[in-house]
Amino acid sequence: MAEPERAPEVKDVTGAPVAEVENGPAALPSASVSEVEKELQAALAKANENYELFLRAKAEAENVRKRAQEDIAKAHKYAIESFAADLLPVMDSLEKALETDNATVDSMRQGVELTLRQLKTAFDKARLTAIDPKGEKFDPYRHQAISTVPATAACPPNHVAVVLQKGWMIAERVLRPAMVAVARGDETAAAPTSGA
Repeated sequence: MAEPERAPEVKDVTGAPVAEVENGPAALPSASVSEVEKELQAALAKANENYELFLRAKAEAENVRKRAQEDIAKAHKYAIESFAADLLPVMDSLEKALETDNATVDSMRQGVELTLRQLKTAFDKARLTAIDPKGEKFDPYRHQAISTVPATAACPPNHVAVVLQKGWMIAERVLRPAMVAVARGDETAAAPTSGA
């Protein structure tokens, strides 16, 4: 005959066996309804407190996100403010030049040179640099080939022979590629002609 199935041994939180009463496992500690209600009220109060903290943290995170978006929008809107301020003297110089009635060629040239220096200073502050690649190897990322010309001893194939328009860079980014004519190798010129 098979042995009757035994109930599992009941242990307390420390792992020690709990004494059983005559008709079953050990009785759980009894608590009055008012004690349970107090514990429930305390748990509900703690849950509400945590929920309020969560809502405050969520609202703060939303405020931080909105402030960051506003800061980014302002940065985009006013990014050229310092560059524009550096260009104002250039504008003033050009307006003064147009107000002059008795300008000589020399005074106009001096005025244009002064204005160009002011513009170069503004460009330097804004980290704008010219791309003037004459004689350099053609770089499709910085140069735009408009035409080709025959290669010479001074300008080998695949090098910039003529700069038609300077390019410009802001820091390391190309703002406008330089428009160039590139030297090509003339294989047809070196080939022998037939029927001589």
